[in-house]
Amino acid sequence: MPKEYRTIQEVAGPLMLVRDVENVAYDELAEIELANGERRRCRVLEINEGNALVQLFENSTGINLSNSKVRFLGHSMELGVSEDMLGRVFDGLGRPIDDGPEILPDMRVDINGLPMNPAARNYPQEFIQTGVSAIDGLNTLVRGQKLPIFSASGLPHAQLAAQIARQAKVRGTNDPFVVVFAAMGITFEESNFFVQSFRETGAIDRTVMFVNLANDPAVERIATPKMALTAAEYLAFQKNMHVLVILTDITNYADALREVSAARKEVPGRRGYPGYMYTDLATLYERAGRQKGKTGSITMIPILTMPEGDKTHPIPDLTGYITEGQIILSQELYRKNVTPPIDVLPSLSRLKDKGIGEGRTRADHAATMNQLFAAYARGKESKELMVVLGEAALTEIDKLYAKFADAFESEYVSQGYTANRDIEETLDIGWKLLSILPRSELKRINDKFLDQYYGKV
Repeated sequence: MPKEYRTIQEVAGPLMLVRDVENVAYDELAEIELANGERRRCRVLEINEGNALVQLFENSTGINLSNSKVRFLGHSMELGVSEDMLGRVFDGLGRPIDDGPEILPDMRVDINGLPMNPAARNYPQEFIQTGVSAIDGLNTLVRGQKLPIFSASGLPHAQLAAQIARQAKVRGTNDPFVVVFAAMGITFEESNFFVQSFRETGAIDRTVMFVNLANDPAVERIATPKMALTAAEYLAFQKNMHVLVILTDITNYADALREVSAARKEVPGRRGYPGYMYTDLATLYERAGRQKGKTGSITMIPILTMPEGDKTHPIPDLTGYITEGQIILSQELYRKNVTPPIDVLPSLSRLKDKGIGEGRTRADHAATMNQLFAAYARGKESKELMVVLGEAALTEIDKLYAKFADAFESEYVSQGYTANRDIEETLDIGWKLLSILPRSELKRINDKFLDQYYGKV
């Protein structure tokens, strides 16, 4: 029987100090019972000589220091998991919010998960087809990878996230493939967009959604991605499914960390964020991957809006250290009405070479990818020269490269949010665009592929 304490000494924002507690552990879950019988949840943040600092999951309004009771539950926060979670929508603490029944769990799991032994990891290598040419063709996503999307305020990352969630599939296998979608600090309008988008296309049947709205408590926001990853680990490693985890928006998560850190009066790090933010983000991102002996996998796409579009801001900076590349959205392309506005040159997938080629995509994939990168980079340089010196100053070949860059943006990158291109279609569009250039310029492609595809697509 858990002990009850009436020794609440102080409440400050989302934090509460309870004196003279016994056998209480860090991260343990607790329950506050108000004088009117209402119960609210909290968790232990710090233990110091019998005093427990707890963090409230809801607001502190109505907590009377003398009449309220605190009960420590003897375990950390858990999520009841089951295959019945598919097709359901939950709040940030794992409670159903779609008017459906409560989940009858197969098991209850600690949301902090178990660290994956590096020696037990399998190397990510199977190609995942998202249906988005700029990702599949040039910054390929592979099973078990962590590939974040770096966006900026006002850019349509929500539409791109919904498109990937609807379209993503593992090629060459009939294994179940599901999406775990966690939204943190988003507006009701954005939340409604995701739910309706998944329902209209039927993708909701293979999706588990965790939604934390902007007006929900910051503490709940910190728990939301952990809830989602716990559900993903169960589906991947217990039920052998391929799971794609989409987390949006990591910036809101980091801001919640900063808010709680400030309430605890911790010494701030860069731009006021806590010094342990790198460690905290790593505990989320490193839960993705593949395990030896398990057929299931977790692939992760975290989405973050870079404050002021600054790549050196602590959130994108630390995320870039932990993950295997990044997809960057461009305001310049967005103004040109390119959808999705993926800027392929600074984007990078560090594991793309492992997921492409014969037997995975097509034998000519790597060569055409390198040639498209090189041609687009030179085409952008030619367009910049054209602005400075005028078109008359360009050579004929420079004009062709400038023409290629425009066609590349309008036909290859820009495809809308409903087009679902398979990898063969993406590669064929690449060949069609490369045919704008003389064959002698395609120095990165083997002659046998040029004979097979150049000018014939």
